[in-house]
Amino acid sequence: MKRTVAVVTLGCSRNEVDSEELAGRLAADGWTLVDDVESAEVALVNTCGFIESAKKDSIDALLEANSLKGHGTTRAVVAVGCMAERYGNELAEALPDTDAILSFDDYQDISARLQSIIAGNAHAPHIPRDRRALLPIAPADRSDAREVVEFSRKRLGSAPWAPLKIASGCDRRCSFCAIPYFRGAFLSRRPHEIMDEARWLVANGVSELFLVSENTTSYGKDLGDLQLMEKLLPEIAAIDGVERVRLSYLQPAEMRPSLLQAMISTPKTAAYFDLSFQHSAPAVLRRMRRFGDNEKFLHLINQIRVLSPEAGIRSNFIVGFPGETEEDFNELAAFITQAKLDAVGIFAYSDEDNTEALNLDNKIEPEVIARRLETLSSLADEMVSTRAQARIGEKVRVLIDDAELQEGRAAHQGPEVDGSTSFIGTNFEVGQYVDAVIIESMGADLVAKPL
Repeated sequence: MKRTVAVVTLGCSRNEVDSEELAGRLAADGWTLVDDVESAEVALVNTCGFIESAKKDSIDALLEANSLKGHGTTRAVVAVGCMAERYGNELAEALPDTDAILSFDDYQDISARLQSIIAGNAHAPHIPRDRRALLPIAPADRSDAREVVEFSRKRLGSAPWAPLKIASGCDRRCSFCAIPYFRGAFLSRRPHEIMDEARWLVANGVSELFLVSENTTSYGKDLGDLQLMEKLLPEIAAIDGVERVRLSYLQPAEMRPSLLQAMISTPKTAAYFDLSFQHSAPAVLRRMRRFGDNEKFLHLINQIRVLSPEAGIRSNFIVGFPGETEEDFNELAAFITQAKLDAVGIFAYSDEDNTEALNLDNKIEPEVIARRLETLSSLADEMVSTRAQARIGEKVRVLIDDAELQEGRAAHQGPEVDGSTSFIGTNFEVGQYVDAVIIESMGADLVAKPL
C-alpha cells in the first residue's frame, strides 16, 4: 500500500534543497507526496534553527501538525532539519507528541525511518554533537570524506527558478553563529555533481539556477582550487536552457577580484551580490570574529558598481551585539546610508546555544536593542526605497514567477527575500523573460513597462 507524506519546509533555500532531496528518496521508494498535511499519513517538518523567530516558527509548525493527529489522515509527525539536528533529544522532550526527531544522518534511510515510525516503533532521538569534528581540520584532507550518494531530488513546486546546493557547512567561526556546530565543516560538492543536477533542474522546468551554500566564496578550497567557481560559472551558464545563474551568500572578506570579474563578465550570470556584512563598526566586527570596516566595505561596493552600475547588492545586519556602543550603532547607520543597498535585512541580536557570543560580556539591554532595531529598520527601508527610485528609467530583464499578479524579478532581485517587479495590463506566463523599462517604484518593489 502506498504511503502518503507531506513535506513542510521552513527556513532558507538550502533547506528547500534538503526537502526536495528527501522527497526524491521517498518517491523513489513508493511514497506519494501530497501538498496538504491534512491529507498525509506523515507530516515531515523540515525545521529551521537559525534564530529565535525561526525556531518559534518551526515549533508552531510541529504543534499545528500534531493537532491534526486523530482527526483524519495524519498518523505521525516527524521533525527533520536544522532545529531537529541542533537540539535532538531536548526537542523530543519539549514536544512529546512529535513522533520522531531525526538527524541529518537519518536522511539516507528516510523511507525506512518513516515506515518504522508508522508501524509504531519508537525512535530514540539523537544526542546533538559538534559536527565540525566529523571532518578533518585541514580542507585539503577532506577528499575522502565525500560519500558517493545516489542523486535523488523531486521538485515540490513549479517555480521557474530553483536553488542548487554547491557546498554544505562552514569553516568560519563567527561568534554569533551556531551553523558550523550543527551543519559541520565546509565541504564542496564536486563540479560534475553540480553540473548533473543543473541539467536535471533545467529538464524539470527551471531556467534560473540559484547557487546556494553557507559560504559560496569558499567553494573549491577543499578541492584544491579556490578559483573553481570562476571556472564552473561559464560551464553552468552554457547549459542549454539556463537563462540566469545567481550566487548567494558571499563573504566580503573572501571576495577576490577574479570572482568579482567572473560574476560581472560571465554571460547569463546575474550581477547580484548577496554580501554578508553583518555590521560595519570595526570593534563590533572583531567581537563577531569577522573582518572589515566601513571604509573597506564601501570600497568593495564601489568596485562592484564601477564594473556594473546596475548590479544588485543586498546584505543583513545584526543590531545590539554584545558591546555595541551608540558610536558603533551610529557608524552602522552611516554605512547603510552611504551604501545604498537594494535589499537590507535587519535582525536583533539574540543569545544562541553553542556560540562564543553567548558568554560575551557587555550584553545590551533588550529595550535598547528594540530601539536600535526600529531605528535602523526604518533607515534601511528609506535607503532601499531611494535605491529603487533611482532605477526608474533603467532597462531590466524580468523573469515572471507569478502570472496572477503579473510579477517577477529582475537580475538584481533575489527570489523570495528581495523586492519584485510587476507589470500592469499584461498577460505574461510563468517562466517568461520580459525585457522592460522601470517606470515606477514602491518601496523596494518596481513597476515596469515592456519594451
